[in-house]
Amino acid sequence: MSIRTSTTPRKSIKIKLAVSGVALAAAAAGAVSFWPASAAAERSASASQVAPATSLKLALNAENSRHNAVTNQIQLDSFSVVASTNPAPKGGAPAHHKRKAVHLTPRQVARRMLKSFHWTQWQYRWLNLLWSRESSWNVHASNPYSGAYGIPQAVPGSKMASAGANWTSSARTQIRWGLKYIKAMYGSPHMAWEHELGTGWY
Repeated sequence: MSIRTSTTPRKSIKIKLAVSGVALAAAAAGAVSFWPASAAAERSASASQVAPATSLKLALNAENSRHNAVTNQIQLDSFSVVASTNPAPKGGAPAHHKRKAVHLTPRQVARRMLKSFHWTQWQYRWLNLLWSRESSWNVHASNPYSGAYGIPQAVPGSKMASAGANWTSSARTQIRWGLKYIKAMYGSPHMAWEHELGTGWY
């Protein structure tokens, strides 16, 4: 029995391998040349989409930074204004604002005193008529014939010392005494004025 061996020439095998190698190389070259182009296109598209978003984000961050800076400056300015208008005294103690003394006219003093005598503001009309006629609301008004003195024309003027030691110069003291007198004698400024009209005095 005889064994047959392949008689294919070695050269033909080499040629086939060479052709196959060339084909594989060409295919690989084509794939390599194709992939970078498509990858580059995808990267370009991605970059074109990301770039506007990145720019917008940077612009928003910059705007927020400017807004925060302006807000902080306004707060500092406001604090400076408050600090300048309410300066703290030395030692850090809180400032106490002094109340300004309000100077009242004799008429204003009398109007405010009406309530303490249980009279309404309506009575001020008659009181004003009465003391405008008697003394023109002058603290130092005096009558040399009767000895009457001050806004209520007390006779003698020293009677008003019962309302205060400063009766000669204080409108408040004279008014207090005059209202007590009217309350005791006539009951109200209206009734005192009616008596004034009828007799010329009260």
